[in-house]
Amino acid sequence: MINNVQMDQLDKIAASVFEGYLVRKDLVRKYARQYPVPTYAVEFLLGRYCASTNDEEIQEGLEIVEKQLNGRTIRSGDEELFKARAREQGSIKLIDLVKAKLDAKNDCYLAELPSLILHDIQISDSLVRENERMLTDGFYAEVTLEYDPLVAQEKNGRPFRVASLRPIQMSSPNVLEVMAKGRMGFTAEEWRDFLIRSIGLEPTIMSERAKMVALLRMVPFVERNFNFVELGPRGTGKSHLFQQISPYSHLISGGKATVAKMFVNNANGQRGLVCQYDVVCFDEISGVSFDQKDGINIMKGYMASGEFSRGKESIRADGGIVMVGNYDVDVEQQQRIGHLLSPLPDEMRNDTAFQDRIHAFAAGWDFPKLNPNEHLTNHFGLVSDFLSECWHRIRETSRVSVLQNRVFWGGALSGRDIEAVQKTVSGLVKLLFPDPNMPVPGDELEWIVRLALESRRRVKEQQKRCLKSEFRNTHFSYTLGVDGIEKFVATPELHSDEALESDPLPPGQVWAVGPGGHDSGPGLYRIEATTGSGSGVRILNHPQPPAFRESVKVAEQNLYVRAKDLVGDRDPRGHEYSLQLRSIDTDRSGAGLGLPVLIALTGSLLQRNTRGGTIFVGPLNLGGSIELLPNPVAIAELAVDKQATTLLMPISARRALADLPDELWTKINIEFYSDPADAVFKGLIE
Repeated sequence: MINNVQMDQLDKIAASVFEGYLVRKDLVRKYARQYPVPTYAVEFLLGRYCASTNDEEIQEGLEIVEKQLNGRTIRSGDEELFKARAREQGSIKLIDLVKAKLDAKNDCYLAELPSLILHDIQISDSLVRENERMLTDGFYAEVTLEYDPLVAQEKNGRPFRVASLRPIQMSSPNVLEVMAKGRMGFTAEEWRDFLIRSIGLEPTIMSERAKMVALLRMVPFVERNFNFVELGPRGTGKSHLFQQISPYSHLISGGKATVAKMFVNNANGQRGLVCQYDVVCFDEISGVSFDQKDGINIMKGYMASGEFSRGKESIRADGGIVMVGNYDVDVEQQQRIGHLLSPLPDEMRNDTAFQDRIHAFAAGWDFPKLNPNEHLTNHFGLVSDFLSECWHRIRETSRVSVLQNRVFWGGALSGRDIEAVQKTVSGLVKLLFPDPNMPVPGDELEWIVRLALESRRRVKEQQKRCLKSEFRNTHFSYTLGVDGIEKFVATPELHSDEALESDPLPPGQVWAVGPGGHDSGPGLYRIEATTGSGSGVRILNHPQPPAFRESVKVAEQNLYVRAKDLVGDRDPRGHEYSLQLRSIDTDRSGAGLGLPVLIALTGSLLQRNTRGGTIFVGPLNLGGSIELLPNPVAIAELAVDKQATTLLMPISARRALADLPDELWTKINIEFYSDPADAVFKGLIE
């Protein structure tokens, strides 16, 4: 009997728009574990007989599926039993991996059914030509196997023959129309969760970061020639999607990869895996090597252009290269001991040209270790053969045009960076908005762009570790619309609460150090200011630190009095400013922050970014003068501890800094300003 699963809102929507294309994923797991075939082969049958929400219909379908799986799948030890049945009955139907090879001696093709341990089965030339993938690593199919007793009596006779086969994949011509129509019934967030359920995972207990990793894993299936890396802890299901969900993907598990198998066999001209599959995934990438010295170079060339050479002939393919692997330590330690691509083989890990071919690097450490009782879904999802067929068909299109006149890239992105980001965006848009006529809202496009930039910047950061002189600028940014604000995208693993980002900050945000009081030393703060309609300054902190309130009052008056020097022709009195103070250290007084607050207010009004990695210092008085700092050396030491790149201080602190140890001068750039206007000029980016 089947277990009753309570349908939720997502199930109800799916049942109303995808009738006949759904399957309960808990049933898939149950039967996939029982029989020696991949998940998508089980789903093929479940989708045929159990694509219903009615428990009675599902139960009837399950009886048929069980009968077929029992009667057509071959367990270890049952090989001779199935051969005997073929002899007695004349033919049998079975579900197995089908391979083929050319018998040059007899000028014919021979099929192989691994589960039956048969390697010399007759097969017609036409069947092989129609299904060329059987000449590489084969594919799962429903096979009709015939036995001819007369041939068996001949010397070296081959009595078994493949009479017909049906690949386990959907061939309906209108699958994309069905998906596009069904997608209309979901919101963007619901569709995202439904896609995750369709690959067997339960999104309701996953973090947003984990969902992003799951979506990135899907991109190689919908985007041609997409090169993707995911590295992280063991047990997070990195290879599952590439092995079990789609017949259009192929998994290579460690060991040697041959050039002939991957690209082309020079002996017979047979095209390799990248020509036969949409995705070729290297599992346990650290153990992969090529049989020829130039194997990596051939793959590097292919990853760049989608072409490889065989003699004088150039062959084009659109199979994507995916590499997944494990860290033996946590990601923070991995960063310290080398770089995040260290698990790759020697010839790849420090080759910046090879790294440049990687379009996206997913943060595998953001994905949880899979617990079958928690992370695997029991709800409805799309049948795998329908989903994989949709993904296969949608590869022919590109959605890069969705970026035109909407998103503009920052100056740190090279041509290859832009190409990589655009391919990732195109893939994610195809996944989430499969109908090209469906508009992509601005908020959805923005998080897609941010994810694509982060995934590519992660590659760039590893290149920087290998060759800092060439890949110095990794500050990836974008602008939405012609009049939008430039926004920077960081990789979270490079940031900690104890360190400052080197990327420029949004308008109105400032890192500051207060000199502290009698009972505490200097403390780090983050000041955030926004500008709206109205007048005056509001402090959002509750309660409001009295010393910070005084700093804000002084900064506000200086903004009004020195408006022409600070903001030009703009009228600062015609706006309302909202301020929030975040205390990073033990000092929470907010004393002596007049100048940093002034820079925050000015940046917010002018809508200009603040310099990244920079700490601003300066107690300000109502007259516009900078008060003497009691402890500039201690402030500089704190700035070094926080891994700031630049410290902006009043010129009056220069003499006191003569006592700063020499080794600290080499760790931070200390700049000086003469007055508030000079500080604003040096602190804000044009």
